[in-house]
Amino acid sequence: VQLQASGGGLVQAGGSLRLSCAVSGGTFSRYAMGWFRQAPGKEREFVAGFRWSPYYADSVKGRFTISRDSAKNTVYLQMNSLKPEDTAVYYCAAKSGPSGSPYDYWGQGTLVTVSS
Repeated sequence: VQLQASGGGLVQAGGSLRLSCAVSGGTFSRYAMGWFRQAPGKEREFVAGFRWSPYYADSVKGRFTISRDSAKNTVYLQMNSLKPEDTAVYYCAAKSGPSGSPYDYWGQGTLVTVSS
């Protein structure tokens, strides 16, 4: 299974970006999908996930929206009202295990920079 993330870039605070993650080599419908991020000098953290329904970290709830398009084998992360603290490398991930199990597959990351 291969994951290809894209859509990162530089945006001003208050702006929006949409990240995409294309999944290939597996059965998309089998996987729970997630987005994680890692800011400089910090540990990687969970941002949003989607198996049967979306769920979010408190820090992005109300601003970010995760969605999946089964026809395109793609998961998206719509990010609105961006803040400088959202600056990070964003990674998409997939897993076939149950809730609480680790993610099996990871994309290469896409950099999001939010300027103040």
